[in-house]
Amino acid sequence: MRYLHTMVRVADVDASLDFYCNKLGLVEVRRIESERGRFTLIFLAAPQDAEAAKANQAPLVELTYNWDPEAYTGGRNFGHLAYQVDDIYAVCDKLMKAGVTINRPPRDGRMAFIRSPDNISIELLQSGAELPPAEPWASMPNTGVW
Repeated sequence: MRYLHTMVRVADVDASLDFYCNKLGLVEVRRIESERGRFTLIFLAAPQDAEAAKANQAPLVELTYNWDPEAYTGGRNFGHLAYQVDDIYAVCDKLMKAGVTINRPPRDGRMAFIRSPDNISIELLQSGAELPPAEPWASMPNTGVW
């Protein structure tokens, strides 16, 4: 058994790609348009996994856009996506400057949570050992839910 991808239903392709690619830093590796099925599948990978993902050798995020509008509520999404990052403070700073709310700041230098435009919770984990506590993160309160 091998992990392939995590599927997330999205309501707005442009807003989702802006979030996942422009802000979070994932890259699109494949796209499938199905006129018969009336859906678009967009497969994204972490930059370091992009080449391997093109050969189906790395996990992907599959954004599923159904052409006919549908409201997605808690029963249609799931817990969270998780990504390991080299510098959690730098990533959170970049995301915050891009207008992304840091729902659970990396106060411990190890873990943070953000949300996509479709309210999918995304966990960011520091690669290796946790970083020493630093401001503004150490005293930043939680915002919303994750």
